[in-house]
Amino acid sequence: MLEEISIKNFAIIDQLEVNFSKGMTVLTGETGAGKSIIIDAVGLLAGGRGSQHYIRTGESKAVLQGLFSISNSRFTKLILDDLGIDYEDDSLILQREIYRNGKNICRINGMLVNTSSLKRVGETLVDIYGQNEHQALMQPEKHIKLLDEYAHNKIKDTLESYHNELKNYKKLKNAVNKKHNNEKEWAQRIDMLEFQTNEIQEADLKVEEEEQLISERDRLNNFQIINDNLKKGFASIDGDEELSPLTMIGEAMSSIESIERIDDSFKNIAESIRNAYYSLQDASGEISSELDNLEFDQERLNEIELRLNLIYELKRKYGDSISNILDYYNEISNELNQMKTNEQNSENIEDKLNESINRLNSLGDKLKKIRHDASNTLTKDIHTQLSDLYMDKTKFDVRYQNLDKNQFGEDGIETVEFYIRTNPGEDMKPLSKIASGGELSRIMLALKTIFTRVQGLTSIIFDEVDTGVSGRVAQAIAEKIYTIGSKSQVLCITHLPQVAAMSDNQYFIEKNVDSNKRTETSVKKLKSDQRINELARMLAGNTVTKLTLDHAKELLVLADQQKSGIK
Repeated sequence: MLEEISIKNFAIIDQLEVNFSKGMTVLTGETGAGKSIIIDAVGLLAGGRGSQHYIRTGESKAVLQGLFSISNSRFTKLILDDLGIDYEDDSLILQREIYRNGKNICRINGMLVNTSSLKRVGETLVDIYGQNEHQALMQPEKHIKLLDEYAHNKIKDTLESYHNELKNYKKLKNAVNKKHNNEKEWAQRIDMLEFQTNEIQEADLKVEEEEQLISERDRLNNFQIINDNLKKGFASIDGDEELSPLTMIGEAMSSIESIERIDDSFKNIAESIRNAYYSLQDASGEISSELDNLEFDQERLNEIELRLNLIYELKRKYGDSISNILDYYNEISNELNQMKTNEQNSENIEDKLNESINRLNSLGDKLKKIRHDASNTLTKDIHTQLSDLYMDKTKFDVRYQNLDKNQFGEDGIETVEFYIRTNPGEDMKPLSKIASGGELSRIMLALKTIFTRVQGLTSIIFDEVDTGVSGRVAQAIAEKIYTIGSKSQVLCITHLPQVAAMSDNQYFIEKNVDSNKRTETSVKKLKSDQRINELARMLAGNTVTKLTLDHAKELLVLADQQKSGIK
């Protein structure tokens, strides 16, 4: 249920906050006062298509916020869980900012979302039905959705299984078609992948191998320089037994060690000389070891150069490092294995495709039975609702047409279309071709009354659906909208006093010009005496008389009586 909406810098609305209650709420006011603008704001908040043209003149952005209660909104919670959005105490805040550069910023409970996610959630919260919303009835391809909406609880599991199997069928069919249509390309791809995997596999690459080879190559290429400098270094440290630095430091160490017991300062000096002596002795030993092991191997150098050239060539083809080459190898190995598996099991894939076709036909038959059973009940319900709306002579029917063998639609193996006969003696004809606008409005209102039982929507909005009717039909429409409001919150824009009188709450929308000559829209919730005056205005126009006021009071009294009968 929509509890509160906040609108800022939207069309002719400067800033507006409106609180809503459960039941049936009507918005009334002069034409052009901004009633539909408020509904447009709700629609955008629920993920409708935005435009910079909605932004109030002179402002950089429009800001919309809505607070919804979702305590009974099972479908909403499922989508929120899927999106990872928290909802504490069953409250939900939708926010949308529309900028002049076309940017939209959307949030759900403070979490940034894209407009698609906002729409997914919004569609479970709000259903806006305007004068043109009967277009769904004018599009036969949408009739199957309306029927499935009616049969939701009985058909949802089978329909979900059908959708999942249809995805599997399309995947298998694409695989078979791809192989049949591209056998030459398929074989060429396998040959290329086999060559590449063999080339990389035979190279037997190791991570960090290249760095080690480069280091070894550099030592061999610089053999003479390394040899000469190692000898020179050894000679400088320990080349002469009597005059070498190592001998001299050893003598110094012995001299200081002889006096280190006398004073702690001598002990520290002795320790420093010992460290220097042993470090230099270690260095001398390491140099000597390097010289003993130093050897120039031209054959090994040639092997290294060949190996590095191979690595450079593979890097040029498959990646800029050995690690990337190995990653590529894993990728093409998996693809090659999959292709060979598909090739070896091509007949198996076709068998799986045939199995999928059989499952789809079976599920399609189940869908047909559920729909045919549901259409019988729907037809009876529609006739009951239409009778209440003074279309008791109208005959409604659901017609089916099977698709060609092994042809599968998005929702089954048949098409659905609503047929109607508005006058006795005429033939049944497609609803989309013969129904008038007023008839379509009443038919859709009948459907809404029925679907309210299963939709789980928190708010249903009717935007002047009663245009073009009067008298007893207007009263019937008012009672039907009130009935819907008893099960779901209803917001209704109307110019009919009969509809306004049936409401639980009434808001008056007014347009004024401020001191800066800017047009602004305001909203005021009407009290009992104010409702009488507004109903009188709706009945008589500008000139309100005592008789008109009495008529308005009578409308409210009659409405209360009718509502108590509906409850």
